[in-house]
Amino acid sequence: MKKLLVLFVAVFGLNSISAQTEIGGATLPNTLEYGSEELILNGAGVREKFWMDMYAGGLYLKTKSGDASEIMNKDEAMAIKLHIVSKMITSQRMMDAVNEGFENATGGNTAPISAEIKKFISFFEDEINKGDIFDLVYLPNKGSVIYKNGKESGTIQGMEFKKALFGIWLSNEPADDDLKEGMLGEQ
Repeated sequence: MKKLLVLFVAVFGLNSISAQTEIGGATLPNTLEYGSEELILNGAGVREKFWMDMYAGGLYLKTKSGDASEIMNKDEAMAIKLHIVSKMITSQRMMDAVNEGFENATGGNTAPISAEIKKFISFFEDEINKGDIFDLVYLPNKGSVIYKNGKESGTIQGMEFKKALFGIWLSNEPADDDLKEGMLGEQ
């Protein structure tokens, strides 16, 4: 009986260890649930600037994919989790980076979603600290739901906004090429 118990603990202990991914000083869960949607970690990477880690990011999908364009255009549940790992990220720096990301993701054509971008950027006005976690969750028929440290900040409707939001990390001009590759499972 003791041997069976030890075997049981060993098997389930190993499974719990593999339920998370360590990257860039952050721990990302391998699965997430939002309402009735269960998402799996597609891939993860680190946003670097001047050889310093800024945040770890994970892309969560219903089924794994390496096709950035397909992911951006797909109208199904998905999420990006950003785990801040640097004290250098401030509210103002994050808002500036997100604004630049939307410019790059839309090829400079932000006018059609300018109100949505303004609302999204407002979610970063509060102080940002090392250890903060942002979840950017797209749910069909609801929109993009933004969370900071597990607390809902707000929702932004519209597929065009969702495409641009995920495009910040997955477009042809991503925030960080290595982070994009990591999110697409290419590392």
